Amino acid sequence: MFKLEKSVVIDRNDDVQWAQGKVAVQGIAMSVYSFYVDGLLIDTGSSSLSQEFQSFFNEVDIQQVALTHAHEDHAGNVAWIQQHRDVPIYIHREAVDECASDSNLPLYRKVLWGERPAFTAKPLGDTLQTKQATWDVIATPGHTTDHLSFYNRATGAMFTGDLYVQTKTKVVLDEENIVHTLSSLKNLLKYDFEQIYCCHAGFLANGRARIIEKIAYLEELEGNIRKLYDQGCVLEEISKSIFPREYPITKVSGEQWSSNHIITAFIQHFSKESLR
Repeated sequence: MFKLEKSVVIDRNDDVQWAQGKVAVQGIAMSVYSFYVDGLLIDTGSSSLSQEFQSFFNEVDIQQVALTHAHEDHAGNVAWIQQHRDVPIYIHREAVDECASDSNLPLYRKVLWGERPAFTAKPLGDTLQTKQATWDVIATPGHTTDHLSFYNRATGAMFTGDLYVQTKTKVVLDEENIVHTLSSLKNLLKYDFEQIYCCHAGFLANGRARIIEKIAYLEELEGNIRKLYDQGCVLEEISKSIFPREYPITKVSGEQWSSNHIITAFIQHFSKESLR
């Protein structure tokens, strides 16, 4: 029987408030954030932390909800909000139909984050309006094909969902394309921001620098993988050289999270380049 340890911390920076939910099970611990600013709730946390997040939702005046993507740790409490608040829920147009049905998750994700119940969402356009600001809705595919980031033109704050998470990414989800993530990170630098609000790392005052560091890391990683690939090394050989450590999440997830997904995405990218 899995024992889930959980807690929540409420905090703020300037006009942005947040709830940081923490979960730990079987040696795997993670945080997930829900942010609130100017009537806008960005992501809702996981249903495994429903009571903890609901206490936060009851303290703020939610007028609309914008989701970076539909994963259960970001959209797990949308159904509760829809039942208790008459407010619009927005997400990428390609995720609207997906959200209309309950999630179908592997056991480890159900244990860690809980289910993502169905809800009704509206498609986002290119911008979003709150009382005090216009927001750019930025397509940042990579973690998912329909991942979005949100940029507050008035304050320069950037909300990045799962685009950043950490600088030195070692494992990714099987649906993630690290090549697209790298491109999205570079695209983000077109905007004038310093601070980012990451749904797993939280508030980062030096967010732009962190994004630049991650780009440099991924570019170096790409170069190292290309070198081995050009030498004729296969996936297993490249993996042992680049990522010699075995990460617990890989075994627990049945390799749904794996370093191999990073290598495979770059190899596929190299192959496409050679055909041009």
